[in-house]
Amino acid sequence: MKSLLQNWGILLPMKNWSICCRVLLLWKATSAFDLSHAQSVHLADRTLESGIDFVHSDGSSGQRYIVETVASGLATFDFDQDGWIDILFLSGAPLPQANKEVKPAYNALYRNLGNGRFIEVTQDAGLIDHAYHLGVCVGDVDNDGDEDLYFSNFGENIFYLNEGSGRFKEATLEAGLSGCHGFGAGACFLDADMDGDLDLFVANYVGFEFEEHQITHMNGYPVYVGPLNYPSTQNLYYENIGGGHFRDQSSEAGLAGLSGAGMGVIASDLDNDGDMDVFVANDLRPDHLLINDGKGHFTEKGLLMGIAYDGFGKVQGSMGVECGDWNRDGWMDLLVTPYHRQIPILFENQKGLYFEDVSRKTGLSEGTYADVKWGVGMPDLNNDGHLDVFIACGHLIDNVDLFDDSTRYKALNILMENTGQGRFTKRQGGAGTGMNIRESSRGAVFDDLDNDGDIDVVILNAREQPSVLMNETSSPNHWLQVSLEGQTSNRDGVGARVSIVAKGVSQIQEKYSGRGYQSDYGKRLHFGLGMAEEIESLTVQWPSGQRDKFLALPVDRHILVREGSQTLKVIQVESQR
Repeated sequence: MKSLLQNWGILLPMKNWSICCRVLLLWKATSAFDLSHAQSVHLADRTLESGIDFVHSDGSSGQRYIVETVASGLATFDFDQDGWIDILFLSGAPLPQANKEVKPAYNALYRNLGNGRFIEVTQDAGLIDHAYHLGVCVGDVDNDGDEDLYFSNFGENIFYLNEGSGRFKEATLEAGLSGCHGFGAGACFLDADMDGDLDLFVANYVGFEFEEHQITHMNGYPVYVGPLNYPSTQNLYYENIGGGHFRDQSSEAGLAGLSGAGMGVIASDLDNDGDMDVFVANDLRPDHLLINDGKGHFTEKGLLMGIAYDGFGKVQGSMGVECGDWNRDGWMDLLVTPYHRQIPILFENQKGLYFEDVSRKTGLSEGTYADVKWGVGMPDLNNDGHLDVFIACGHLIDNVDLFDDSTRYKALNILMENTGQGRFTKRQGGAGTGMNIRESSRGAVFDDLDNDGDIDVVILNAREQPSVLMNETSSPNHWLQVSLEGQTSNRDGVGARVSIVAKGVSQIQEKYSGRGYQSDYGKRLHFGLGMAEEIESLTVQWPSGQRDKFLALPVDRHILVREGSQTLKVIQVESQR
């Protein structure tokens, strides 16, 4: 150790060696400098090359209906099970007094061709409709091995059943999900009652009706009103009673009388008791943390556990939410994106007892104040074993540039790299052409689109084409991707927790269905491994209670873990880069 310090040019009196050694060992334990090779993230704009020509619509009519401001999310998943991640973009629909000559918009499903290009297959997949789509979640609700879709809309929500041949059929009434009519937001599938199938949690925004439409003015300019101009709403919980059939159990689940203005939602085991709790990001109302008793009954503990407000006790204009163990302590933390003149809030989980707002001391407050923040993810973009932060930005007031020079309608997105030493640092210049795009963004998703072992980014931009950012980070760091197949647990393995140990460093991830801003992504769990050349152990804790453990696994591959199996299936191995 003395020679190491001397090699760094550090010459200290002998009386300080013991202090030095303790400091160095502590630094090694916290930063794991031997685990990773630091490499700055590089994201390239490959939208044009992708062949994706979708253009989002918010149904604008010039009347400034509040629904226009919050549209829309998107999803990435392998709808046809060919081994490539496909993309589903959501769109609004014409609102009253919209130009009748404008072609009605619709969702667009793009099949991944595997060569960096995508082709639209919406009609062939049976997904053409003209509803006003806001949020989406993806999950195998009938445990038949393919992914079904739930759309949270302005108006009637819609459920599509995947028929297993790359085609969907609308099955809202058949599934018992009809009658859910309102101002939709985020939604998520989860096995709340631990019975082996996926239940459904649906957030609602505000009680807006066209008859109650309002606008306001800023400095003489007409602008959209905010959520406080309309009544709060209640969220819904549907129990899966088998075979993909649901019944409304909202009151029985403890949601009656609990109102807010829901935006993004996520279900995660935040108290490490083996079941999925639900976080609801509420816009200008206290955020909700619904603690699950393991039987599908929730108790609201947002205020008690310190996440209803930010660290200063102020309510936030909360938009999107993501979970991740950013500091690798074995507890899932929460990241929430808010309005402009607010900073993203990183709620660090204090061993399931309460959450601490660590946004400022971790550097997340730097350069994130001015813009409205929406889609969010915590992917490890450079595979160094530390979760980074990506936030999609853009104002909801389309004429804000005329009267407020502290913000802008079209904004740059935010990339915060995790230093591995308890802080994030903002990247812009040098991070690639993908970080130079200025749009008014909403949903964002994070998945490996080209199967090369790193995470790419897709962003839905309001009233514009999306952005497809391919990860071209040059790094020798290794990785592992894990797909799950439940047997006793739900087929998707939603709610399962995967733990790995590489070079003595532990990481955890959970399988989600619905996250970010009204979006869904990450069906393959992705671990960056730094310079580790072997995984010492991989453990899957399934919702059923089954625990599967594997030792001495190779790196740089995508594997499938089947619940209860003693063997792993290798799906894909990355060639040397």
